Amino acid sequence: MVRPPRNWIPLSLAVGDEIQLPDQVAHHVRQVLRMKQDQEIILFNGADGRDYRASLVQVDRKVVAARITSASKTEPRAPLSIRLALGISRGERMDLALQKSVELGVEQITPLFTERTQVKLSAERQKKRLVHWQGIIISACEQCGRRRLPILLPAQSYRQWLEHKEENILLLDPGAKLSLASIGKPESSLCFLSGPEGGFSSGEIKAALVAGCPLVRLGPRVLRTETAPLAAIAAAQTLWGDFL
Repeated sequence: MVRPPRNWIPLSLAVGDEIQLPDQVAHHVRQVLRMKQDQEIILFNGADGRDYRASLVQVDRKVVAARITSASKTEPRAPLSIRLALGISRGERMDLALQKSVELGVEQITPLFTERTQVKLSAERQKKRLVHWQGIIISACEQCGRRRLPILLPAQSYRQWLEHKEENILLLDPGAKLSLASIGKPESSLCFLSGPEGGFSSGEIKAALVAGCPLVRLGPRVLRTETAPLAAIAAAQTLWGDFL
């Protein structure tokens, strides 16, 4: 049985409600999927942890509306909350890292400007890039079935981020002596700090060590900027998370 199309909408949802779909979702339903009245869709708002089945009650040029017929159970909280602080990389590499980290279960992402970040963004371009990245996160959730949207924080400088002193930060470094398995099981959360193309500078690594962040390696190979955080998240999920 083919699953009905699944779409995120930024609205409060409840069984029995009849809602008009936002323009972008309406266009996709009407023009791309060419759906008709009485067909089913799945909606979620990414906040309450539920999926909502709905039946299309109106599909025309001006309005696409649906009536919510049922709600799923609330998505359970993950046994391990994984955050990612990611050095901003170019174009598709950044997009891929964001998309796949969402599919693997990351709960919070902070893009970082580091010494070796090659992407230069004005304030206006930062806003546009955040909108783009948020769209990637939403699409990944639509595809993989997650009912809660991961949090995307505004981009900030590496040094500024370190000053926040987040808990259980692990800096990914191919030259580290510690392996991920050797650090022991985190109590409830951890944060991976992953660099851009070229990795972190020696000064940035030193600053992380001063801030109390252990360095960990992911095997004997040097991984690309888009591969390292995904491998780390998958390994953590296997060791302590919901891959068990």
